Amino acid sequence: MTTAGTTLVIGATGTTGSRTAAQLTAAGHRVKAAGRRAVPVAGAESVPFDWYDPATHAAAVDGVDCLYLIPPLGDPDPAATMLPFLHQARTAGVRRAVLLSSSAIPEGGPAVGTVHQALPDLWEEWAVLRPSWFMQNFTGTHAHARSIRDEGIIRTATASGRVGFVDAEDIAAVAVRALTDEQAPNTDLVLTGPETLGYDDVAAIITEVTGRPVVHHRLTYEQMRDHLTTQVPAEFAAMLAGMDRAIAEGAEDRITDTVQRLTGRPPCTLRALLEREMRCSSS
Repeated sequence: MTTAGTTLVIGATGTTGSRTAAQLTAAGHRVKAAGRRAVPVAGAESVPFDWYDPATHAAAVDGVDCLYLIPPLGDPDPAATMLPFLHQARTAGVRRAVLLSSSAIPEGGPAVGTVHQALPDLWEEWAVLRPSWFMQNFTGTHAHARSIRDEGIIRTATASGRVGFVDAEDIAAVAVRALTDEQAPNTDLVLTGPETLGYDDVAAIITEVTGRPVVHHRLTYEQMRDHLTTQVPAEFAAMLAGMDRAIAEGAEDRITDTVQRLTGRPPCTLRALLEREMRCSSS
């Protein structure tokens, strides 16, 4: 048995938001698809929403029972923007919230970790999704995907560190269960794929599936930081390079059974995702 009602999906055109909205509507749930430009989303009611424009907030949460929360991208202090909205949403009658965080950020940690810490005091029904690195980083618009397409290179400072890369479709499937199951998880959920891979392994799998040679260039922390500084602000570049260093030290070398446990099916492998993407691009 699942809950009835309307879910507001913030970031409904993004990597996990678009998939969550699509899976909710496919299952017959009512969805408000929120984004800065209110882009039409099949099967959903599109509404304008901007974290930094409080004038868009009241209409977005009107008539909403559940929230899927994507934090404002690149904001070093999302709590300052998010918490006033979350209080407003609770007052408006929202009864459940599911927050997208990261496996690298614990409760009470930096950035969205502060929002994670606040959620249980705001709602009796809640969940925090903490996925590992997205498999879509190698196929979408991420810097890794671009360098793979343009140069056949993946650059990291992860050395031989391993990551339990996860498919965004699996993240969305868990989000749907967390939003609609009669009993909310009321905990944080670390999401991974079925295996851990080093970036050398990733390059080898991409090469095998696509037939195009891809190699992993191992950089030092300093080299990675300086490389990223050409693309993003220096403070953010240092943080991203620091995440690579943490991977090198084993911080992401783990797999969990969360996807299997909540969805009833095993998580997708990187090879299967790449083969799926190849079929889609050729059809």
